[in-house]
Amino acid sequence: MAFGDLLEQVGSTGRFQVLHVTLLCTPVLLMASHNMLQNFVAAVPPHYCSAHANLSQLKLSPQEILTVTVPLDQTGKHQSCQRYVAPQWHLLGKNGTLEQEAPEDIDAEISLQGCTDGWSYNMTGMTSTIIAEWDLVCDLRSLKQMSQTVYMGGVLVGSLVLGSLADKFGRRFLLIISNLLMAVAGTGAAFSTSFPIFCLCRFGCGMALSGVGLNTFSLIVEWIPTRVRTGVGTLTGYCYTFGQLIQAAVAYFIRDWRWLTLAAASPFYVFFIYSWWFHESSRWLVLSHNYDQAIKNLKSVAKINGRRKEGDKIDITMVQEAMKKEMSCSQGSYTVLDLFRTPTMRSMTICLCAVWLSTSFAYYGLAMDLQKFGVDFYLIQVIFGAVDIPAKVVITLTMSFIGRRPSQSGALILAGITILINLMVPYEHQTLRTSLAVVGKGCLAASFSCCYLYSGELFPTIIRQNGMGWVSMCARVGAMVAPMVLLSGDYIPWLPGLIYGGAPIISGVAALFLPETLGSPLPDTIQDVEDRGSGNVSKIPPKEAAIRQDTEANLLKQVV
Repeated sequence: MAFGDLLEQVGSTGRFQVLHVTLLCTPVLLMASHNMLQNFVAAVPPHYCSAHANLSQLKLSPQEILTVTVPLDQTGKHQSCQRYVAPQWHLLGKNGTLEQEAPEDIDAEISLQGCTDGWSYNMTGMTSTIIAEWDLVCDLRSLKQMSQTVYMGGVLVGSLVLGSLADKFGRRFLLIISNLLMAVAGTGAAFSTSFPIFCLCRFGCGMALSGVGLNTFSLIVEWIPTRVRTGVGTLTGYCYTFGQLIQAAVAYFIRDWRWLTLAAASPFYVFFIYSWWFHESSRWLVLSHNYDQAIKNLKSVAKINGRRKEGDKIDITMVQEAMKKEMSCSQGSYTVLDLFRTPTMRSMTICLCAVWLSTSFAYYGLAMDLQKFGVDFYLIQVIFGAVDIPAKVVITLTMSFIGRRPSQSGALILAGITILINLMVPYEHQTLRTSLAVVGKGCLAASFSCCYLYSGELFPTIIRQNGMGWVSMCARVGAMVAPMVLLSGDYIPWLPGLIYGGAPIISGVAALFLPETLGSPLPDTIQDVEDRGSGNVSKIPPKEAAIRQDTEANLLKQVV
């Protein structure tokens, strides 16, 4: 008997599983709201230096005030970070817009200064943003990207801390804590009185996001049978995709950054309340030697599914027998260092690190800077979210019929090429630029779907979790670095695009050195990986299909 047999006995796809998965998937819809929140709460409105104090007494139109206050740049647009030391009245007379006797400072030398009196913002299309509220422009413009980096740092810390704590204290308990942390930290961000407090709260949101994601998917896959795990895991992944569309719709109707942040956080109070209903994973309980609670949970599931009699037959002997193999496997001691001890494992891990880091790096480089395309960013957020749907369908088909390696490499290289081509498209051709960006983002979304499954098939069973945790950390690092690379565009405009496009191409080439896993058995030991690297591989045995489905489902954890 295996644990899957116990699930079948208590009702593997009954009312409990339907309700359980539905309630767990609902918060996933809002995970994208926090990842992409920066696009809306930190949108940069058109801004100029505030006018001199003496101009408020004159009857001038806003355009006339702008003319005499703010100089033009080389492209003929008003500068955002400089103004004239004294109003240049002669510019009005020269343009014929106003015949007015110049005041006594008309002959003052034309010189420029910074925005000593602050900035004026054109808030058309939005009510408020953190940029306008805390003047994160000009010399402070780098703080916009820093806030997203801090958030991604929270995601990284959360995956390291909350992931390990879940193995000690349980998935349910950490999920409850994560939901509460997301609600409280998100509310704190919405009512922040300063930028440092906002960043601190966003760091908490990032940690909570990791806790919600990791423990949600663990609870899902550990309470459903093998035969439906891949489908349920894929469905859960699409919840994140549809969440991007929901985020755009909510942001369209809520233009104030504080209310938008609160809207993304407040549902987690509800999630916190009903998450107390969730049943802790009986798998984890058995591995933690808490047999009584494991049996109690199984009987509760049987009762909900209308199989009370079958549930009453479960005892400690039956549970121990079902989990005998998993308990024996859990006694081994392996660390991250084992990923680098042998030649094949070392080269494979390095290549996978490059794949994960560049995928996340380029993905967030595109998705977190929507304003640069010159298109309404509410619309482009919808387009960027919708493209993930066909992208994931296509990559699933290519992985099944062409193979994992060409699918992974092709998605990355194609993404990099589209980003580089975009560098050569003039800024005026917004439709073409946006189309190329959408294709690139779709390819990166496909790469994410592929690398989850591919990495799980490459790492051996005994250190699969360590391997997945390591490459996931690389993805978090890529997401942290991505916003900061945008700052290089202030000095060399084309440099960010070159980096965002070059990284996927390089990692796509690195992916070609990975072994193909389509039709191959899952490796159980490090020696299996070394044998595969030397060409000693065998075709997948019939019973391996069920194990592969189980592994695929466990790897369908979204980090985007």
